[in-house]
Amino acid sequence: MNNIKNIIAISSGKGGVGKSSIATNIALALSRQGLSIGLLDADIYGPNIPRMLGISSQSKVSMINGKFIPFNLYNIETISIALMSSEEPALVWRGPMASGACMKLIENTSWSNLDYLIIDLPPGTGDIQLTLSKKVKLTGAIVVTTPQDISLLDVKKGIEMFKKINIQCLGVIENMSGYVCSKCDNKEAIFGSGGGKKLSLGYSIPLLGSIPLSSKICSSMDEGKPIVYHDPDSVISHYFLSISEKIIEKISTLSNNI
Repeated sequence: MNNIKNIIAISSGKGGVGKSSIATNIALALSRQGLSIGLLDADIYGPNIPRMLGISSQSKVSMINGKFIPFNLYNIETISIALMSSEEPALVWRGPMASGACMKLIENTSWSNLDYLIIDLPPGTGDIQLTLSKKVKLTGAIVVTTPQDISLLDVKKGIEMFKKINIQCLGVIENMSGYVCSKCDNKEAIFGSGGGKKLSLGYSIPLLGSIPLSSKICSSMDEGKPIVYHDPDSVISHYFLSISEKIIEKISTLSNNI
């Protein structure tokens, strides 16, 4: 862990908001800035990042001297519980057991010298989040929401949790912020609008970016060909690159204030 300069948790109050897709593409966008990046899939019950990166379900992590060797793909180091067990059976673990497994992934991995370790947290405010906050020195957390009010209710709980455990919220990302028709350019706010801005203003945290609903993101994740790497000049990729630049700027500000 001494090899890692900054550890950032990507969080959401509920599932289904695209958190893992966001975490994966942010990691790749930060890597494109010339930084050394690690990506930890801490969603023990629903680990999807290996598939999003195109890692075969048959691939399993190896160990050297009792340490997990992370997969190095697209210039980022990745580790996940999915690389240690079969994809099919569900993991029926109680909270403390899942938290312990998550800590082993972090502490027993032979990370290189990393500028950033991005942690894709499971949704909610459970044992894994609390254990990480106590045992890992997080630089801060980023919360992902969708625009509708129901999503905001859950995300607010996550922000309040981070406040209680003294972890700084670095910003909010609004996903699925609107849909632009590829044929007529008509834009519709399918899931409402302004949710990310409401959170930003209500909690005085930066709105890092709003990412529109895009079939390209969905297809690229399903195919294991993340859009930031495979289509870096696309409009969607530029959203992620802009967010990564704001993250770097925010971390630099924190470092200067220490």
